[in-house]
Amino acid sequence: MKALILKNINIENFNFKSVWTIVLLIPLLVFILIPEDFSPIITFASKALMGTIPFILFAVSLVAYLKASGAESLVSKAFKGKEVRTIFIATLVGGLAPFCSCEVIPFIASMLALGVPLSAVMAFWLSSPLIDPPALLITASALSWDYAIAKTLSALAIGLIGGFGIYFLSKFGMFSNPLKQQNKNSCGYCCGTTDPFNQDLELKFWNKTERINIFKEEFTSNGLFLLKWLSLAYLIEALMVQYLSAQVIGNFLSGDGFSSIIIGAFAGVPAYLNSYAAPAIVSGLIEQGLSSGGAMAFLVGGAISSIPAMTAVWSLVNRSTFIAYLVFGFGGAILCGIAFQSYMNI
Repeated sequence: MKALILKNINIENFNFKSVWTIVLLIPLLVFILIPEDFSPIITFASKALMGTIPFILFAVSLVAYLKASGAESLVSKAFKGKEVRTIFIATLVGGLAPFCSCEVIPFIASMLALGVPLSAVMAFWLSSPLIDPPALLITASALSWDYAIAKTLSALAIGLIGGFGIYFLSKFGMFSNPLKQQNKNSCGYCCGTTDPFNQDLELKFWNKTERINIFKEEFTSNGLFLLKWLSLAYLIEALMVQYLSAQVIGNFLSGDGFSSIIIGAFAGVPAYLNSYAAPAIVSGLIEQGLSSGGAMAFLVGGAISSIPAMTAVWSLVNRSTFIAYLVFGFGGAILCGIAFQSYMNI
């Protein structure tokens, strides 16, 4: 899955045990320092987490099935055909496919090395971090279906903007050699799996032990991954609701103006965790005054341009391609924030 991203970078450097340590440490510190707030914080976080459990079970089952059946191999077909057509297909596949960043990066590197147009690759690359079936369900659960659908449409829009932007700029001789030498860094769980883009498709996989084992491993690892990050996210949300002054948030992020959308887009660089933790945190910020446009800009801009994501891009492509990635990412996040704010004000 996409959320299993580059654990050697910044906040994602926490291993499994350290994240759970934080999840346990937060309530413990509240209990010791401010015991009267322990019950409301735990109650808030527990109710929010329990409400998300059905979505987690469905999401991890879906992803485990896609992995075990080899359905990921269908992605390679998105990059075959005429360039304009591949931009549309790559955007659609990137916006809906549940791939983690450490799967996407070597896949993109190999496609570029084989001469696949950067326009199609950029469309896939921009849309891929934004949404997938699990993230769609969790966003709908934590925020609303308005946000979930808007984020999905944003993924498709930004993919097309980036893809066709590169397509037209390439006509002027730009981006002729986008790749730099790739460094092989350690990353998440999915890096150790078989190449997902060269597997045979077998929809009825349950008669093969190897595929059943893949399903079990994916279900367990992704389920625990979602559980730990959502536990942390809902605790953070509970802390924000309990302690964060609405006036402070209101002065900094609230309002329907353009400035709140700009701030929301750029706030994701240091603050965005992943596509599963972010909706719960944004929900807490909205309660404290964050505008709907700023929230959408944060969700979109953070997914594309968080420190882990930018580091991964920088390690793979040259400077001009990296700058184009950021321009399309931030620009798209701002445009999506403006569009969503206008929609919510209707």
